[in-house]
Amino acid sequence: MEEKYRQPSLDMVRRTFTNSETAEDAQIVVNLIEEIRAMSTYIPELELIMVDENDEVIGYAMFSGFDLGGKYGDELLLLSPVAVKTELQRQHISKELIEYGFEKAKEMGYTAVIVEGNPQNYRSRGFKTSADYGIVAAESVGLPAVECMMVKELCENALEDISGVVDYSDYKSLK
Repeated sequence: MEEKYRQPSLDMVRRTFTNSETAEDAQIVVNLIEEIRAMSTYIPELELIMVDENDEVIGYAMFSGFDLGGKYGDELLLLSPVAVKTELQRQHISKELIEYGFEKAKEMGYTAVIVEGNPQNYRSRGFKTSADYGIVAAESVGLPAVECMMVKELCENALEDISGVVDYSDYKSLK
């Protein structure tokens, strides 16, 4: 993430989430980005954007360090948020950003990624229901369905010895 794109990326994320959700939800997502940027788990190399020919931000994905009960922080990443300019959705922009993020994360030594969202949006990227691996969402997360918390192994058998409860207690913007 280059400094010149920090605010434009927030603006694009805000517009995208306002269009698909509500202005209040969009503000929560923007607050989350700003909060993660200030945390020790922030990884600038994994805050990814795509720009168009006019140097306008059209896609965004953030991977940040994540632990389960104080463990695995050097192995696990959280993918959140992901946004693509509304009129450019369904053109593989998020796919390219996420796939690039997987490659970069693996090079950096991370072994798995956790994401919360619509399974239809993430299954094609190799995500599977996290509960199948012993990684479950805390009740406070308020998942609509257990399938909405997913994981992807970046290395074979990466989750063999990893389990725990996903909670967002470290994130003020998600309370």
